[in-house]
Amino acid sequence: MNSTELIDRLNNAQGEAPSDLSAELKVLWLAKAGNWHGAHDIAQDLPDPNGAWLHAHLHRQEGDLGNASYWYHRANQVTPSSDLSIEDEWRKLVSAFAK
Repeated sequence: MNSTELIDRLNNAQGEAPSDLSAELKVLWLAKAGNWHGAHDIAQDLPDPNGAWLHAHLHRQEGDLGNASYWYHRANQVTPSSDLSIEDEWRKLVSAFAK
């Protein structure tokens, strides 16, 4: 499945994430489905920079920019400017983890 097909699939996210998705994509599924806490639970258990990047995105999504900045730093990512929408960052993350 390419990233465009995956984005289409995730854009229609509802309920629990399918079992065939990676942990990273489950985070993005749950975030899209409106289950922030479920997404956060998975992201905080991912011990690598990918988990930190997802964790940062979730805190940015909730508006906790200080906490998000900390997690972007842990992920070795630049904190996005306010010009980058949450939706555009979500798509960027899907593309990054679809590989």
